[in-house]
Amino acid sequence: MAGSGGPSLSTRLYMAMMGVGGKKLAWGTDSAAPPLRHVLYYAYHKGFWSLIRGLLLRPWLRSCGGRFFLGRQAKVLFPSYLSVGHNVAIGDYVFMNCIGRQGVTLGHNVRLREFGWVQVTSQLSNLGEGLTIGDNTYVGPHSVLGAGGGVAIGNDVTMGAYVQLLAENHRFADPGLPVGEQGVTRKGIVIADGCWLGNSVIVLDGVQIGERAVIGAGSVVTRSVPARAVAVGNPARILNASAP
Repeated sequence: MAGSGGPSLSTRLYMAMMGVGGKKLAWGTDSAAPPLRHVLYYAYHKGFWSLIRGLLLRPWLRSCGGRFFLGRQAKVLFPSYLSVGHNVAIGDYVFMNCIGRQGVTLGHNVRLREFGWVQVTSQLSNLGEGLTIGDNTYVGPHSVLGAGGGVAIGNDVTMGAYVQLLAENHRFADPGLPVGEQGVTRKGIVIADGCWLGNSVIVLDGVQIGERAVIGAGSVVTRSVPARAVAVGNPARILNASAP
């Protein structure tokens, strides 16, 4: 435990590794901080080889603001369309197709967890718009970010596992043609600062979710949600118009 001079070595190391301040840590005092050996073990297994892979990919990126971690078997197509900030981590087995009119931009301290799927463009003959994720945002494992119509995610957003943002929709007006031959419509999705999307939330094209809104697990969001609202269900309905 550290004295009055400040946080312990394990706390400082962990904060530096995660790129966060003490307010975002799970413990409130150094007495609850993990032992230094646990922090070093975690840093090696979660960070060392990912950092090496990030260094190898870094020259091919559109831009890189600093430390960059790339997980095992992660696949980044068209890395020249990808910009990352400082301390960005892309997890194991993530797939990213970054080519698009705006490409992909990840802010500082973004976490895109394992088995995530990011696709801006599905057909090179019809480029999609792009994906922007703000600082300190967490995207849980197995999430799907389809950014054909453009997806903008703000700062300090938390998204659980299996979340799907689908900024594109198929046309199906002509029953005489296969749906795959009728083209698509695109409007875009906006997730404002400070939102929390629970596990398995689906957000459909054209939706805007206001700042600090909360979307309950398993919800399907078909209409825009105002700031600080709580919405749940399929289709999602607003329970509380002013979240804490």
